[in-house]
Amino acid sequence: MNYVPLDQYKQGWIFRHREMPVASDDLEAILPLSTQSAQQLWRQYLSKEATHASHFLGDDWPSHNGVWLDKGQWQILWESDDNQLPELIQEHCAWDNNTVVYFCYDMHNVIQTTWLMFQKYWKNFLFYDDAVFLLGKKRQQVVRFDSDGSFEVGIKP
Repeated sequence: MNYVPLDQYKQGWIFRHREMPVASDDLEAILPLSTQSAQQLWRQYLSKEATHASHFLGDDWPSHNGVWLDKGQWQILWESDDNQLPELIQEHCAWDNNTVVYFCYDMHNVIQTTWLMFQKYWKNFLFYDDAVFLLGKKRQQVVRFDSDGSFEVGIKP
């Protein structure tokens, strides 16, 4: 995988927001993928043709019946002082802290980090929340976040 320095990533400001800054030591663990690497990962894990979740086709696995198991609300916690990731997501993605995760905004914008860093800074990641996906490397559990403040947990085939 190839990466873009966070200070050159066009959405990098979400990790330097004055109200929710990420600790400077932790910034090193937030790795935006280069456009080419993001496209490769998107095609491998989400869709070979669609460039955004709103364009998924019937043969894309996120559109299949039975993938999504449960729903919850993330926005209520996002707006609160509580920094805990919604409990349903924590239970569904009971991964080791060092598990590599990908937060996928669209085919061109994917960020790699660890499960620990995502849990710690999930609110920053969700500044952009239009049908975004959280995937764990070599894991079947997946989470889809929607801009209406809801999320779904599922199992990727």
